[in-house]
Amino acid sequence: MSNSTQEDRLREVKSILVSQPKPSDPKSPYYTLAKKYGIKIDFRPFIQVDPIPAKEFRKQKIDILKHTAVIFTSRNAVDHFFQICKDLKIEVPADMKYFCISEQTAYYLQKYIVVRKRKIFTGSRTAQELIEILKKHKNEKYLFPCSNIRKDDIPKFLGDNGYDYSEAIIYETVASDLSDLDDVTYDIVAFYSPSGINSLFVNFPEFKQNNTRIAVFGPTTSKAAKEADLIVDIEAPMPNAPSMTGALELYIKKANNL
Repeated sequence: MSNSTQEDRLREVKSILVSQPKPSDPKSPYYTLAKKYGIKIDFRPFIQVDPIPAKEFRKQKIDILKHTAVIFTSRNAVDHFFQICKDLKIEVPADMKYFCISEQTAYYLQKYIVVRKRKIFTGSRTAQELIEILKKHKNEKYLFPCSNIRKDDIPKFLGDNGYDYSEAIIYETVASDLSDLDDVTYDIVAFYSPSGINSLFVNFPEFKQNNTRIAVFGPTTSKAAKEADLIVDIEAPMPNAPSMTGALELYIKKANNL
């Protein structure tokens, strides 16, 4: 997009809608941003996670107990895995191994198991780091519980390298009902995932962007927005703005002549 087009769209910002749950941390940078610039910031999840009923799960013909290790890439996956086990009256064996994408995910396991008595392997944060750990444990029978929408990196690695694994869809990422926002307008709407962009058009097929500025986080979200013919006004992360709030602040300073 040309600079002249962006300049033409530069208008004062008074309100922002963030397509995520309201932060529980009172020190969230969003609250700081709202207070610092006197801007109204609302939060509304555009997507929700629904469990797959046990009846639907059975159709996948996956025997959880035939696996020796479980790969967790999110806390959602942890919650829904243990819920489906409960629904199916499956007792997860004590010698089951767990491969977690981050320490936070591994720590979250203690909600369901006694962590110190289990074999848990943890990546630092990214899928690639977890893959480096998986390379050292090729002889496991892996279960990869996931959503109907997931990244390809880990299952592609497992498949390409001949690992014994099953992919189990145990929850769905679906569009939230946003019908009450039909007549509500915001100066900026901030998106964090392609699913959020999809939800916008599921709820409002005739959505016209007009003067609404679109903020996106991450290249896949940016791509989804542009493929939906939206004009992307604010992108993060950027070298001068690694966070969404940082990118928003830079834009607000410019648009509000601060």
